[in-house]
Amino acid sequence: MLIYLIIINTLTFIIYGVDKFLAFKHYYRISERLLYLFSIFGGALGALLGMFCFRHKTLKLKFYLVNIISLILWILMLYNR
Repeated sequence: MLIYLIIINTLTFIIYGVDKFLAFKHYYRISERLLYLFSIFGGALGALLGMFCFRHKTLKLKFYLVNIISLILWILMLYNR
């Protein structure tokens, strides 16, 4: 489980960086739905770090809510394991 979480969070962090780069270059972007899915499937910490490191999606409240709620649920799920 730990290896999965490390991989999904690393991928999520990278995807946020790639999406920021694509936005900067005005290219086709990664869908918000995919960003949400990566967060829900365990990449919430990587998403939050990506938001702050790349200053990406920081003005969208929905991203904060999805990422924080996902992170809390994953922590509770791992704690109760």
